[in-house]
Amino acid sequence: YSVFLWKLTLSFSEITAELQRCRLEATPVDFGDYHPLKPITVTDTKSRRGARKGSTSSSSSSSSSAAPDPLSSMLDGTDPLSMFAAASAAVSLCVQDLGRKRREREEEAVGSDFEPWSAKRGEILARFTTTEKLSIGSQRELLNLSQQDYANRIEELNQSLKEAWASDQKVKALKIVIQCSKLLSDTSVIQFYPSKFVLITDILDTFGRLVYERIWTMCSDPRPLPESFSADDVNDTAKETCLNWFFKIASIRELIPRLYVEAAILKCNRFLNKSGIQETLPRLTAMIRGIGDPLVAAYARAYLCRVGMEVAPHLKDSLNRNFFDLLGTFRQIQGDSVQNQLVLQRVEIPEYLTLYSPAINWILQCIAYRAPEPLLTEMMERCKKLGNNALLLNSVMWAFRAEFVAARATDFITMIKDCDEAGFPKHLLFGSLGRSLACADPPEAERLPILNEAWKVITKVRSPQDYINCAEIWVEFTCRHFTKREVNTVLADIIKHMTPDRAFEDAYPQLQSVIRKILTYFHDFSVLFSMERFLPFLDMFQKDSVRVEVCRSIMEVFINALTLEDEKRSLALLINGFIRMVSFGRDFEQQLSFCVEARATFCNLEPVLVQLIHTVNQLAMETRRVMRGSHSRKTAAFVRACAAYSFITIPSLSSIFCRLSLYLLSGQVALANQCLSQADAFLKAAVSLLPEVPRSISVEGKLRPSEGFLLDFISNFLSTLLVVPDHPEHGVLYLVRGLLNMVQDYTWEDNGDAKLRVYINALPLLAAMSQEAYLYCIPRVDSNETLYGGDPKFLSEINKLCETLIGQVLDHLKALGRDESVRRQAALAFSLFGCLLAHGDLRNNKLNQLAVNLWNLSHKHGHCDTRASVRTLEFMKHQAQQPDMAHLSDTVQRLALQSRT
Repeated sequence: YSVFLWKLTLSFSEITAELQRCRLEATPVDFGDYHPLKPITVTDTKSRRGARKGSTSSSSSSSSSAAPDPLSSMLDGTDPLSMFAAASAAVSLCVQDLGRKRREREEEAVGSDFEPWSAKRGEILARFTTTEKLSIGSQRELLNLSQQDYANRIEELNQSLKEAWASDQKVKALKIVIQCSKLLSDTSVIQFYPSKFVLITDILDTFGRLVYERIWTMCSDPRPLPESFSADDVNDTAKETCLNWFFKIASIRELIPRLYVEAAILKCNRFLNKSGIQETLPRLTAMIRGIGDPLVAAYARAYLCRVGMEVAPHLKDSLNRNFFDLLGTFRQIQGDSVQNQLVLQRVEIPEYLTLYSPAINWILQCIAYRAPEPLLTEMMERCKKLGNNALLLNSVMWAFRAEFVAARATDFITMIKDCDEAGFPKHLLFGSLGRSLACADPPEAERLPILNEAWKVITKVRSPQDYINCAEIWVEFTCRHFTKREVNTVLADIIKHMTPDRAFEDAYPQLQSVIRKILTYFHDFSVLFSMERFLPFLDMFQKDSVRVEVCRSIMEVFINALTLEDEKRSLALLINGFIRMVSFGRDFEQQLSFCVEARATFCNLEPVLVQLIHTVNQLAMETRRVMRGSHSRKTAAFVRACAAYSFITIPSLSSIFCRLSLYLLSGQVALANQCLSQADAFLKAAVSLLPEVPRSISVEGKLRPSEGFLLDFISNFLSTLLVVPDHPEHGVLYLVRGLLNMVQDYTWEDNGDAKLRVYINALPLLAAMSQEAYLYCIPRVDSNETLYGGDPKFLSEINKLCETLIGQVLDHLKALGRDESVRRQAALAFSLFGCLLAHGDLRNNKLNQLAVNLWNLSHKHGHCDTRASVRTLEFMKHQAQQPDMAHLSDTVQRLALQSRT
């Protein structure tokens, strides 16, 4: 059962094919003459199988009439248990074979953990540059090219290759590739050779891809060739074309172009035979031994390893052979040929050795990919045999896994100390070791000795740039494993090296990296700022933009390190105090820019965001004051920018009541600055947020009903709506209606009257809107009194809305009477009475009668507030003495009579 479960993970097509091959041949049985009493006939199955190939089958019948022994008759293996065991064994062998093939495919594949060549080419082109003149071939027009001209010309050749191929000029394409490959034998400008290699091999890659795709296409008629094809699947025409290409390349006279061009189409060996690549790689490896220049040979090996990793990464022997051959060429560096060339081109040995780095690093990366740990030991031994070749040692530390290198860090330090300083600077070797130790930890007992040995070398580096490049790497190791004491010592050493001649000005990126690494490991700021050299280190950041960036990064880490709400609250208070003190005078735009940066820096401190919104609103009002309410085009754009700042920032707040109040406040500020569309946006956002208000909120750690807060907000909102002009496209009173609709849909407390109190509070607004002159206005903003000018239709809409609201309240009062909630009924009735008294025209008989009825209802069960009732009557008596309020006298008498009753 477990075998078949394992099979399910395999490809269905593979299982089917394998089972077909493993299945036992079926033998037809003729039951025509069968009779249970007929003598048993034994058939030789081997002969039967042979008959399919032309042999004759033989059978024999038992001459004995006695029944055979059933146990003996099964000795030929045809009993059910034996057959099942045989079949299971066959299936098991098939599954094992499939598992073996799958493991082989996984070994042949290169995973995403392998850094591709494409990721390295840009760095090589940027690193290995020259100001010398370059040439391509011997044509006059291709002499004395600059580096950029050279690169452009190579790209033109690449395009010419593609065009020649597309126009079926295959011979011309081959000539272009041969011409370009010949350039790889030229080391006349040796500092540029690694970049030249990158440019030329791009053309070779293009050629190899074009040849492979052409042959692939020839094999895909009529059906596409599968990815896992074998040479048996390739038709004769494609094989003949493939052989023709190899024959043409074999006829190239010069070694280097013949080698490179054949390597470029190495993958095409798949079309010819199964072992073609495996046989070709050793031959090409041996060919490279014929290249006399060690640098040229090193890059030829790098290219062969590159194409080898693409088509057959499992063939490790070829990779190893190339590397060992490369080691054998190191003695040539001290030979007269190389030395004379370096003297002629005025290139020092350390600079020359760095030219090998890309090639050696790549070859070692290929060898070290998924390699076992003992291989690193072998490589270290080979370095020792070569006299601790620094170049090789550096590449070994780059190529192998950081865990392997860290486990042998002490051994590497010993080898680095034994290297020749003149050939390859030791600080570069310690830099490579430090990169590994930043990713993996050495044994704990070795960490302090490792740091001491490394810093002995680093602190002696004279060049400030070389020093900081190496020191920046080792800062992470120091922070990772040691205390503030060691980090403080490192900072002191960096200050000592980078202060003279203001060397720090050319090293801001490295110094910033040092800060980031320290902040990664030290979150306790009491510890951080107790380092004596930390603040002096910050003093080296004297460029304003860099200094601000560093301070921001420190503050961000500080804020993110705080987890307790009390700490965040206290920190926010300090920051808010600082924000309130920041002033750029009349440079309001700079003030707004400061708020933008502060918002990005303190995005996770909500009180700070609230303060910033208030600051920006205050900035808009200050602009209005300076302009005396009459904005210019520039200041109008500025206050709109302020509104945009608030509108973008408010949604990031978590407190819904904070958002509501800031939407309203920002809308009022926008309205005061004649930003009507912005004001509309703020107010509509507030209205749309109302349904999200929870029924309870946390106040000082205790849950309390939110109705009181919501009523206060809506009352403030209603008072603002008096001066907000209607939008010309949204109809009459669209904001008022939108607010009331939200109130209607909101889920209020079941035993509360908050919704009806909102309706009652809306009546004074509607009454004020019906006046010819509004109680208050905003300068330079036309309210509805100006827009409508007392239009009868506008007044009619107001009256209809008032009738609807009063009707809703009266219906609710009736329901309260049925529910015997007489105390709530009395309070609500008295509130509506007070509203009609203050804002209604009681000369209207119907309204007057409604007021009297509400008074009576509020006093019906004796639950009305007696003191409030008495004060109301006294107020009405005082008002009735006014010339235009005489009609209240009769109403007062009626109410007083009802009160005595």
